Amino acid sequence: MRSKKALLSALCGVALMAACASDEPKPAAKPEAPSPAPAPAPVATPRAAAPVTPAPAPKKPAVVNLSATGLFEFNKATLTPQARGVLDGEVVSKLKGLGEIRFINVNGHADRIGTPQYNQKLSERRAEAVRAYLVSRGVEASKVETFGFGKTLPVKSCPGEKKTPALIECLQPNRRVVVEFQGTPR
Repeated sequence: MRSKKALLSALCGVALMAACASDEPKPAAKPEAPSPAPAPAPVATPRAAAPVTPAPAPKKPAVVNLSATGLFEFNKATLTPQARGVLDGEVVSKLKGLGEIRFINVNGHADRIGTPQYNQKLSERRAEAVRAYLVSRGVEASKVETFGFGKTLPVKSCPGEKKTPALIECLQPNRRVVVEFQGTPR
């Protein structure tokens, strides 16, 4: 074993000496001369630029709600002359100012006098009466949807249970149609 260790030590020593032996000395590298700085880029002279006009902002949709009382008499679905005037001034004129109409919802309502089933049908007939009027004034029929809410969304509550002239008068605001529409202004 001793001889193997001695042989191994000798080989390692030779390998180390061989690794440390130097070859011929290499000449030192010459420093490079710095390269000249690039020429400055030509400066453009400013021209008179045409004024930039910003693109017009996209038009926002307009949502309009009209809730009109007095459109209908008690127990009727026929528009009063006053109702036609309100619809012409508040709905038809505004619809004509829209470039694109997205939707028109006509929501009919009734007061609490009568059965729920009767008031539901009455509110639907009231919404249909307003729809028919709007279509007669040039509104596209396919854009108008009608809904009846019966007596479910009153705007005024009044005391009393018996159908009296005072109760009928008090509940007038509940006999209404709400017209909602959305479109893009011209």
